[in-house]
Amino acid sequence: MITIRKATQADAVLIHALRSRAILDKCSAYYSKEQLSLWTDRGVSDGFIQDVMETFYVSVTDGRVIGSGKLNIETGMVDAIFVDPEYCGIGAAKQMLTFLENLAKENGLLLLKLESTINAAPFYRSYGFIGEKLSTYHSPRGISLDCIPMQKPLVKHV
Repeated sequence: MITIRKATQADAVLIHALRSRAILDKCSAYYSKEQLSLWTDRGVSDGFIQDVMETFYVSVTDGRVIGSGKLNIETGMVDAIFVDPEYCGIGAAKQMLTFLENLAKENGLLLLKLESTINAAPFYRSYGFIGEKLSTYHSPRGISLDCIPMQKPLVKHV
């Protein structure tokens, strides 16, 4: 069984490590070795730890953090949906996306937005996100990656 909870400061290192494993496992056919290296090689910064504490949630099974996701409830931006490669295919990403969508609705948001990696776009489309046009994501770490900006209109809870 997978549960989702608010991330804590102690989760930051775990999230960073599983994020790197997921990127290297799922994105290597879509991005260059140099991009992957720049994307994953840096350590955990104070800014990342603060972001984790403010906006991240984690998926947990058997006491182990197996996934992450974040939602900015001011902008509706979804980000950092990563699943440890050992746990892919058990529904963790879908459950996190559903959780974040419900959180957005509870906070009165009418639109979710994200910048999908090329490989993840079909997954997001299967859950109602719309977007086809290739763009460039400029990471806070200083790298540029091809991405697909996507949106999903939300229906408010009544």
